[in-house]
Amino acid sequence: MSGLFLNMMKEEWRIHSTMFGSLNFALFPVLILAMGFMGTFLIPLIGNTMPLSDLVIIIHANYLMLGIMVGAFGLLGNEVMNRRFGQASLLAYSARTLPLTPRYIFTIFVLKDTLYYFILWILPLGAGFLIGSFLTGIPVIIPIRLLVSLTFSFLTGMSFVFLLSTIYERSARVLGVLLIVTGLCCIVLIFLTGQNPASFFPPLLLFHHFSILSFIGSFFVIIFPFIAALLLYSPDIKATEKVYHSRMKPLIRSLKWFPNPALAAKDMIDLWRSGSVIGQSIFSFLLPLVIIWFFLSLLDEYVSILPLLFTFAMITGIIASTMYTWLTMFDSFSVYALLPVDVPDVITSKITSFSLLQIIPAIFISCICVLSGEIFYLLPVLVLTLSVSYYVLGVTIWLTGLSPSVLVYSARVMVQYFLLIGVAMAIFGSLTSFEPWFGIVSVFLFIPAYVFIRMGFRRWDRVEQGIF
Repeated sequence: MSGLFLNMMKEEWRIHSTMFGSLNFALFPVLILAMGFMGTFLIPLIGNTMPLSDLVIIIHANYLMLGIMVGAFGLLGNEVMNRRFGQASLLAYSARTLPLTPRYIFTIFVLKDTLYYFILWILPLGAGFLIGSFLTGIPVIIPIRLLVSLTFSFLTGMSFVFLLSTIYERSARVLGVLLIVTGLCCIVLIFLTGQNPASFFPPLLLFHHFSILSFIGSFFVIIFPFIAALLLYSPDIKATEKVYHSRMKPLIRSLKWFPNPALAAKDMIDLWRSGSVIGQSIFSFLLPLVIIWFFLSLLDEYVSILPLLFTFAMITGIIASTMYTWLTMFDSFSVYALLPVDVPDVITSKITSFSLLQIIPAIFISCICVLSGEIFYLLPVLVLTLSVSYYVLGVTIWLTGLSPSVLVYSARVMVQYFLLIGVAMAIFGSLTSFEPWFGIVSVFLFIPAYVFIRMGFRRWDRVEQGIF
């Protein structure tokens, strides 16, 4: 067991250090520690504008989302390895060649992910907060409780996405029924108790009321989905044969008014035939945003629904911008190296496909407006969502080119990314809190988005040509 576990840890480190560079990747947890340390000194200032209980909710929601994203990426890791490093595979997918059972390997894989990302994401934040608490007078027990509850929050997200993903691999229909039943149960719970289901989130209860009973409850919420996922897990790809009619020419004709319609058609066909349109829409878009909405709505005791709606619109725009990652995750420019295209051509095709996918966040945020009873503000909310999405897309293209999923762990890239997005979000968050219709002004974000995209074209074209 220890041999396989250590080799999986080495494998994870080598993948990340190869992709991002050893120094950049090693500095990433240092950056998280610094953010936790500096955030400790900002708590008194934050407390003047936001109840600290709300800050705790936001942090736990973020780590729940992190667990979901890590779990989803882990299940895509084998395909990423193949596309990035040629005919390579993860140890987790080596059940046919190793004298070990698939479930045993999957168990070690889960333990490896738990420890690896605990060291990478959770421990640095807790350590930074703990060090800062010695200087600010915050009771030491608080950062310790936060470290424990954030660990459970992260593992909750990872365990449930493993379970949902394994169900999805076996039957998309069963997953759809399960999600519908879960949604109905939440509605019944709200009707019977009058409380938001997110208020029963075990790690959040564990932080506020730390006890042996709440600790055991949080543990079982994590372990049951892991066990169920373990029983359902199979490394084998379903041996079904699918026949697709040729869609290339009809789709090119439909997209002829876009630049590089052939490349955009190729991206859309890849997304559809791989199942990524459905899978990514559920696991990378709808599921995270539904969870975030439930957690944000816990804050309505202190904040009215309208500011929450516009805050959620900006969050939706940020997450919608990650659809660019869907289009580039399994791609690299080397695929196009022998074609008469350059980097700007390929990025332009990705932007075209990205634009087609924006119908998903547009419909989603429109439904949220209707359900929240604020349909009167649909136009500024919709404009804000799409403007933020394209602005973050521009920042992403400038900072990462065709490799957003590769450069995400670069400390330098992440600092620039957070700063550029944070400034824009602070400006329009303030404007819409003053007057909701100022959300329409966010259309001016398309100007810096265009500038960043043009800068990205020049930057990454020089990189591919070896000009620095």
